[in-house]
Amino acid sequence: MVTLADARRVIAAAEKKAAEIGQPMNIAVADEGGNLVAHVRMDGAWLGSVDISIKKAYTSRAFDIATRDLAEHCQSGGQFFGIHASNDGRIMIFAGGIPLRKGGKIVGAIGVSGGSGEQDHSVAEAGAAAL
Repeated sequence: MVTLADARRVIAAAEKKAAEIGQPMNIAVADEGGNLVAHVRMDGAWLGSVDISIKKAYTSRAFDIATRDLAEHCQSGGQFFGIHASNDGRIMIFAGGIPLRKGGKIVGAIGVSGGSGEQDHSVAEAGAAAL
């Protein structure tokens, strides 16, 4: 289970990393069912990335995979090509979504959006490490 206190700790760690790299981000934390627990839009973060960060968290939890890794299989000719059109458009195949684990079990996910894919993933990793 991801509690609100857990989500706040994850978000705080992700915010710290985003500030270190100088890139404001949208950071979302979802629970085991893929439902939003908490979201932060840092000052100056893109409005369009609010939805993307939430969907990255959902995608990562729905498939229990980092969105960066899922994206590799979604290219033309890949085994999951077209998956982004499933789940009523809730699937995001950009880097920045990572499953959250407690005691080796996936209990939720973090989704980050607002920078490059590499930046989003590194901020998500920092947040996930705080759980």
